Amino acid sequence: MDTFVQFTSQSQGRDRIFRTIQYACALSKHLLRDNPDRKPLVARLQSLESSMSGGRKLLRLANTVSAIEAAKRTIHLPDPVLRLCLTVANINRGLYFLCDNVLWARSVGLIRDLDTERWSLNASRFYFLSLVMNLSRDVYVISQLMSQRARDKRRLSRNLSQSPEVAEVLVPQLDAFLFLLQESLRSNPDVALDTLKNACDLFIPLDRLGIYRSNAGVVGLCGLVSSLLGILSVLKPNLRIKP
Repeated sequence: MDTFVQFTSQSQGRDRIFRTIQYACALSKHLLRDNPDRKPLVARLQSLESSMSGGRKLLRLANTVSAIEAAKRTIHLPDPVLRLCLTVANINRGLYFLCDNVLWARSVGLIRDLDTERWSLNASRFYFLSLVMNLSRDVYVISQLMSQRARDKRRLSRNLSQSPEVAEVLVPQLDAFLFLLQESLRSNPDVALDTLKNACDLFIPLDRLGIYRSNAGVVGLCGLVSSLLGILSVLKPNLRIKP
Protein backbone atom coordinates (compact mmCIF):
# COMPACT_ATOMS: atom_id res chain seq x y z
CA MET A 1 0.00 0.00 0.00
CA ASP A 2 2.86 2.39 0.80
CA THR A 3 4.34 1.76 -2.65
CA PHE A 4 1.00 2.55 -4.29
CA VAL A 5 0.58 5.77 -2.28
CA GLN A 6 4.12 6.86 -3.11
CA PHE A 7 3.60 6.01 -6.79
CA THR A 8 0.31 7.89 -7.14
CA SER A 9 1.72 10.91 -5.29
CA GLN A 10 4.12 11.51 -8.17
CA SER A 11 2.89 13.37 -11.26
CA GLN A 12 4.67 10.80 -13.43
CA GLY A 13 2.91 7.99 -11.60
CA ARG A 14 -0.54 9.51 -12.09
CA ASP A 15 0.18 10.17 -15.77
CA ARG A 16 1.29 6.55 -16.27
CA ILE A 17 -1.94 5.28 -14.67
CA PHE A 18 -4.10 7.56 -16.81
CA ARG A 19 -2.13 6.57 -19.92
CA THR A 20 -2.49 2.86 -19.18
CA ILE A 21 -6.25 3.21 -18.77
CA GLN A 22 -6.49 5.35 -21.92
CA TYR A 23 -4.74 2.82 -24.16
CA ALA A 24 -6.42 -0.14 -22.49
CA CYS A 25 -9.74 1.47 -23.44
CA ALA A 26 -8.52 2.06 -27.00
CA LEU A 27 -7.47 -1.59 -27.35
CA SER A 28 -10.73 -2.88 -25.81
CA LYS A 29 -12.79 -0.68 -28.15
CA HIS A 30 -11.01 -2.12 -31.15
CA LEU A 31 -11.55 -5.70 -29.99
CA LEU A 32 -15.26 -5.11 -29.31
CA ARG A 33 -16.03 -2.89 -32.32
CA ASP A 34 -17.82 -5.60 -34.34
CA ASN A 35 -19.93 -6.92 -31.47
CA PRO A 36 -23.39 -5.28 -31.65
CA ASP A 37 -24.21 -6.40 -28.11
CA ARG A 38 -21.26 -4.45 -26.76
CA LYS A 39 -22.12 -1.05 -28.25
CA PRO A 40 -23.08 0.50 -24.86
CA LEU A 41 -19.80 -0.79 -23.40
CA VAL A 42 -17.84 0.59 -26.35
CA ALA A 43 -19.49 3.99 -25.81
CA ARG A 44 -18.50 3.95 -22.13
CA LEU A 45 -14.96 2.97 -23.06
CA GLN A 46 -14.83 5.87 -25.52
CA SER A 47 -15.99 8.27 -22.81
CA LEU A 48 -13.44 6.91 -20.33
CA GLU A 49 -10.65 7.12 -22.92
CA SER A 50 -11.51 10.77 -23.61
CA SER A 51 -11.59 11.54 -19.89
CA MET A 52 -8.18 9.95 -19.35
CA SER A 53 -6.73 11.84 -22.32
CA GLY A 54 -8.10 15.15 -21.01
CA GLY A 55 -6.82 14.40 -17.52
CA ARG A 56 -3.34 13.70 -18.85
CA LYS A 57 -3.30 17.00 -20.75
CA LEU A 58 -4.14 18.83 -17.53
CA LEU A 59 -1.39 17.00 -15.62
CA ARG A 60 1.18 17.89 -18.30
CA LEU A 61 0.77 21.68 -18.19
CA ALA A 62 4.20 22.16 -16.60
CA ASN A 63 6.02 19.52 -18.65
CA THR A 64 7.21 22.03 -21.27
CA VAL A 65 9.34 23.76 -18.64
CA SER A 66 10.59 20.39 -17.35
CA ALA A 67 11.65 19.36 -20.86
CA ILE A 68 13.52 22.63 -21.43
CA GLU A 69 15.29 22.23 -18.07
CA ALA A 70 16.25 18.69 -19.08
CA ALA A 71 17.67 20.03 -22.35
CA LYS A 72 19.76 22.55 -20.38
CA ARG A 73 21.26 19.66 -18.41
CA THR A 74 21.91 17.31 -21.32
CA ILE A 75 23.62 19.99 -23.40
CA HIS A 76 26.55 19.73 -20.98
CA LEU A 77 27.03 15.96 -21.29
CA PRO A 78 30.64 15.05 -22.15
CA ASP A 79 29.70 12.42 -24.74
CA PRO A 80 28.90 14.28 -28.01
CA VAL A 81 26.48 11.62 -29.30
CA LEU A 82 24.48 11.50 -26.08
CA ARG A 83 24.58 15.31 -25.91
CA LEU A 84 23.11 15.64 -29.40
CA CYS A 85 20.49 12.89 -29.10
CA LEU A 86 19.18 13.81 -25.65
CA THR A 87 19.22 17.59 -26.15
CA VAL A 88 17.34 17.38 -29.46
CA ALA A 89 14.95 14.83 -27.92
CA ASN A 90 14.20 17.08 -24.95
CA ILE A 91 13.70 20.16 -27.14
CA ASN A 92 11.22 18.29 -29.35
CA ARG A 93 9.56 16.87 -26.26
CA GLY A 94 9.12 20.39 -24.93
CA LEU A 95 7.61 21.55 -28.24
CA TYR A 96 5.27 18.55 -28.20
CA PHE A 97 4.05 19.47 -24.72
CA LEU A 98 3.63 23.10 -25.82
CA CYS A 99 1.35 22.01 -28.67
CA ASP A 100 -0.46 19.68 -26.28
CA ASN A 101 -1.03 22.56 -23.84
CA VAL A 102 -2.43 24.77 -26.61
CA LEU A 103 -4.78 21.96 -27.69
CA TRP A 104 -5.93 21.57 -24.08
CA ALA A 105 -6.61 25.31 -23.85
CA ARG A 106 -8.70 25.06 -27.04
CA SER A 107 -10.64 22.08 -25.67
CA VAL A 108 -11.67 23.97 -22.52
CA GLY A 109 -12.54 27.16 -24.42
CA LEU A 110 -9.59 29.34 -23.39
CA ILE A 111 -8.64 29.72 -27.05
CA ARG A 112 -11.27 30.20 -29.73
CA ASP A 113 -9.73 30.44 -33.19
CA LEU A 114 -7.27 27.57 -33.60
CA ASP A 115 -6.55 25.06 -36.36
CA THR A 116 -6.67 22.02 -34.10
CA GLU A 117 -5.77 19.58 -36.89
CA ARG A 118 -2.61 21.51 -37.73
CA TRP A 119 -1.57 21.80 -34.07
CA SER A 120 -2.29 18.11 -33.50
CA LEU A 121 -0.13 17.13 -36.49
CA ASN A 122 2.67 19.39 -35.26
CA ALA A 123 2.45 17.76 -31.83
CA SER A 124 2.74 14.33 -33.47
CA ARG A 125 5.76 15.50 -35.51
CA PHE A 126 7.58 16.75 -32.41
CA TYR A 127 6.68 13.57 -30.53
CA PHE A 128 7.97 11.46 -33.42
CA LEU A 129 11.27 13.36 -33.59
CA SER A 130 11.71 13.05 -29.83
CA LEU A 131 11.21 9.28 -30.00
CA VAL A 132 13.58 8.93 -32.96
CA MET A 133 16.32 10.74 -31.04
CA ASN A 134 15.67 8.67 -27.92
CA LEU A 135 15.87 5.48 -29.96
CA SER A 136 19.09 6.76 -31.55
CA ARG A 137 20.47 7.17 -28.03
CA ASP A 138 19.38 3.62 -27.20
CA VAL A 139 21.08 2.21 -30.30
CA TYR A 140 24.27 4.13 -29.49
CA VAL A 141 24.31 2.90 -25.88
CA ILE A 142 23.69 -0.69 -27.03
CA SER A 143 26.53 -0.45 -29.54
CA GLN A 144 28.84 0.83 -26.80
CA LEU A 145 27.83 -2.03 -24.49
CA MET A 146 28.37 -4.59 -27.24
CA SER A 147 31.82 -3.18 -28.05
CA GLN A 148 32.80 -3.31 -24.40
CA ARG A 149 31.58 -6.90 -24.04
CA ALA A 150 33.43 -7.92 -27.20
CA ARG A 151 36.65 -6.42 -25.79
CA ASP A 152 36.10 -8.24 -22.50
CA LYS A 153 35.61 -11.56 -24.29
CA ARG A 154 38.73 -11.08 -26.40
CA ARG A 155 40.72 -10.32 -23.26
CA LEU A 156 39.30 -13.41 -21.55
CA SER A 157 40.03 -15.58 -24.59
CA ARG A 158 43.66 -14.43 -24.53
CA ASN A 159 43.88 -15.35 -20.86
CA LEU A 160 42.49 -18.82 -21.59
CA SER A 161 44.60 -19.43 -24.67
CA GLN A 162 46.43 -22.12 -22.76
CA SER A 163 43.18 -24.13 -22.44
CA PRO A 164 41.53 -24.38 -25.88
CA GLU A 165 38.85 -26.78 -24.70
CA VAL A 166 37.67 -24.23 -22.10
CA ALA A 167 37.69 -21.41 -24.65
CA GLU A 168 35.61 -23.50 -27.04
CA VAL A 169 32.91 -23.95 -24.41
CA LEU A 170 33.06 -20.29 -23.47
CA VAL A 171 32.33 -18.97 -26.96
CA PRO A 172 28.98 -20.33 -28.21
CA GLN A 173 28.56 -21.32 -31.85
CA LEU A 174 26.08 -18.51 -32.53
CA ASP A 175 26.06 -15.46 -34.66
CA ALA A 176 28.45 -13.08 -32.92
CA PHE A 177 26.28 -10.02 -33.32
CA LEU A 178 23.10 -11.61 -31.92
CA PHE A 179 25.03 -13.18 -29.07
CA LEU A 180 26.62 -9.87 -28.06
CA LEU A 181 23.27 -8.08 -28.38
CA GLN A 182 21.51 -10.63 -26.18
CA GLU A 183 24.24 -10.55 -23.55
CA SER A 184 24.39 -6.75 -23.51
CA LEU A 185 20.62 -6.33 -23.08
CA ARG A 186 20.44 -9.08 -20.47
CA SER A 187 23.15 -7.38 -18.42
CA ASN A 188 21.52 -3.94 -18.80
CA PRO A 189 17.75 -4.30 -18.32
CA ASP A 190 17.34 -0.52 -18.09
CA VAL A 191 18.58 -0.14 -21.68
CA ALA A 192 16.42 -3.04 -22.89
CA LEU A 193 13.32 -1.60 -21.20
CA ASP A 194 13.88 1.91 -22.58
CA THR A 195 14.46 0.60 -26.10
CA LEU A 196 11.31 -1.52 -26.04
CA LYS A 197 9.26 1.33 -24.58
CA ASN A 198 10.42 3.83 -27.23
CA ALA A 199 9.90 1.29 -30.03
CA CYS A 200 6.31 0.69 -28.88
CA ASP A 201 5.62 4.42 -28.56
CA LEU A 202 6.92 5.02 -32.09
CA PHE A 203 3.85 3.31 -33.60
CA ILE A 204 1.60 6.06 -32.20
CA PRO A 205 2.97 9.06 -34.18
CA LEU A 206 3.79 6.84 -37.18
CA ASP A 207 0.10 6.02 -37.54
CA ARG A 208 -1.04 9.58 -36.78
CA LEU A 209 1.31 11.09 -39.39
CA GLY A 210 0.48 8.47 -42.01
CA ILE A 211 4.10 7.30 -42.24
CA TYR A 212 3.17 3.75 -41.31
CA ARG A 213 -0.53 2.98 -41.13
CA SER A 214 -1.53 0.30 -38.64
CA ASN A 215 -4.90 0.30 -36.86
CA ALA A 216 -6.44 1.34 -33.56
CA GLY A 217 -5.75 -2.10 -32.10
CA VAL A 218 -2.01 -1.96 -32.79
CA VAL A 219 -1.78 1.62 -31.49
CA GLY A 220 -3.75 0.67 -28.38
CA LEU A 221 -1.62 -2.41 -27.71
CA CYS A 222 1.68 -0.55 -28.22
CA GLY A 223 0.50 2.32 -26.04
CA LEU A 224 -0.61 -0.11 -23.32
CA VAL A 225 2.71 -2.00 -23.34
CA SER A 226 4.78 1.19 -23.24
CA SER A 227 2.59 2.54 -20.41
CA LEU A 228 3.12 -0.61 -18.34
CA LEU A 229 6.86 -0.40 -18.97
CA GLY A 230 6.72 3.25 -17.89
CA ILE A 231 5.00 2.25 -14.65
CA LEU A 232 7.73 -0.32 -14.05
CA SER A 233 10.47 2.28 -14.57
CA VAL A 234 8.81 4.61 -12.04
CA LEU A 235 8.35 1.84 -9.47
CA LYS A 236 11.92 0.62 -9.91
CA PRO A 237 14.25 3.61 -10.49
CA ASN A 238 17.17 1.24 -11.20
CA LEU A 239 15.35 0.30 -14.42
CA ARG A 240 15.35 3.92 -15.60
CA ILE A 241 18.09 4.56 -18.16
CA LYS A 242 20.66 7.22 -17.32
CA PRO A 243 21.46 9.85 -18.37
